[in-house]
Amino acid sequence: MANGPRIVLIHAVQVAMQPVADAFAAEWPDADTVNLLEDSLSGDRAAAGALTPPIAARIVELARYGCRIGADGILFTCSAFGPAIETAAAECDVPVLKPNEAMFELALEAGDTIGMLATFEPSVDSMADEFAELATARGRQAVLHPLCVPRAMTALKTGDADTHNALLADAAPRLSHCDAVMLAHFSTARATASVAAAIDRPVLNSPASAVRKLKSLLA
Repeated sequence: MANGPRIVLIHAVQVAMQPVADAFAAEWPDADTVNLLEDSLSGDRAAAGALTPPIAARIVELARYGCRIGADGILFTCSAFGPAIETAAAECDVPVLKPNEAMFELALEAGDTIGMLATFEPSVDSMADEFAELATARGRQAVLHPLCVPRAMTALKTGDADTHNALLADAAPRLSHCDAVMLAHFSTARATASVAAAIDRPVLNSPASAVRKLKSLLA
């Protein structure tokens, strides 16, 4: 039975849940993980075309609820809500991580030309902004090359993880000029081995990176 810090995981899509569960099992099995799934968020975000104030307020309220149930740390697993997660973090007295901040930090250690394989188009612009802000804060002129493969997400939502992984692996060589390649979403972490076999570059995923960072903050 887990006896470590309570980590509240906040999900907007069900397909993000297993990759982060696997990351905790591998990296931090003693953590007491609690899952909150609000699966209307991603559809509402896509339909709105932007992170609207009502959607942002829902993100903040989920973080507040996580704190009320005793979170020692909170990890959001959907990459389309970055600014709202920053607002939530400012309100909470415990560490609140955006899905990709730890992965972005590792990517900047690899170089200044970074590729990113995504499957959910509405998240790409906000992730690019977050990456640019982090690079600027560190005095770096890093360039992000995003590549979105929406068919992979469509396949995954039907339960076809093999096709999801294959589509991302097929796209990966288009980023072979990069110093490292990031898998944009928690849901894409399941393709890490397939992508790594297709490209001779470091391949980073967000669940493992995020779990390691939280552990360093709390364990």
